[in-house]
Amino acid sequence: MKHLWLTAWTDVIESLRARWFMVYSLVFGGIVVILFAFGLSESRIMGFTGLSRLLVTYIQLSMAILPIFVLITTVRSVAGDREAGVFEYMLSLPVSLSSWFWGRFLGRFFVVFLPVFLAMLGAVIWGLVKGSEIPWNLFVYYSALLMSLAWCFLGIGMLISTLARSSDVAQGAAFLVWLTLLLFLDLILLGVLIQERLPPDTAVAIALANPLQVFRTATMMLFDPQLVLLGPTAFVILDRFSVEGYIAWAVLYPILFGSVAATLGYFLFRRSDLP
Repeated sequence: MKHLWLTAWTDVIESLRARWFMVYSLVFGGIVVILFAFGLSESRIMGFTGLSRLLVTYIQLSMAILPIFVLITTVRSVAGDREAGVFEYMLSLPVSLSSWFWGRFLGRFFVVFLPVFLAMLGAVIWGLVKGSEIPWNLFVYYSALLMSLAWCFLGIGMLISTLARSSDVAQGAAFLVWLTLLLFLDLILLGVLIQERLPPDTAVAIALANPLQVFRTATMMLFDPQLVLLGPTAFVILDRFSVEGYIAWAVLYPILFGSVAATLGYFLFRRSDLP
């Protein structure tokens, strides 16, 4: 455990010094500043006012930005170290492969989630200073959703980085995975699936296997409990899940998905020819 936490801490320190982390932090911090500058905290849409409206907009933007940032920066973790010859140096130290792999995973999770959370926390603190009503339930749930989304794509990124033999291949594969998942957003492919006479339950299950779709639907459900925006698809989802059940599933499923992907990546990493 000592080596695991030391590896995690080392990864955190290295990431904090990297340029990508500075850009990553500025992006999410800048989003909150821009939303305040355009007065979204003062607007009212569908009953959402003040910080509620700002948080709804922020999480929608985060869904588009967070996965690709996490994937691109993570896939270079193992593949980049393989190219740089870090493994040969690592194998000469008394650090187990499991401690190194999971230490890198935990350290990278802290780094990718911290700016996202601090940006939301900064919005809440600013709202307290201004005397605005704080939607604590939205803040807590959105934090949990973003944490699960970051965990999910971090696990996918670690899996890709163990499979790819070079950082260029890893980045290309990461972009392809992200693009493929985007195709299933808002159940885009359900029309094609149903036209092929696939049962609606099966078509929805295929779409909801996409963690991005699960995340997207959960954020919609908070201000549209009947999922009117999804049309008839909503009846299939709500018949299988209650509103509360789906909200809980939207947090747990991405975490499970990312954990399985990371675990698979670890076993492949342990059995591979490291140098």
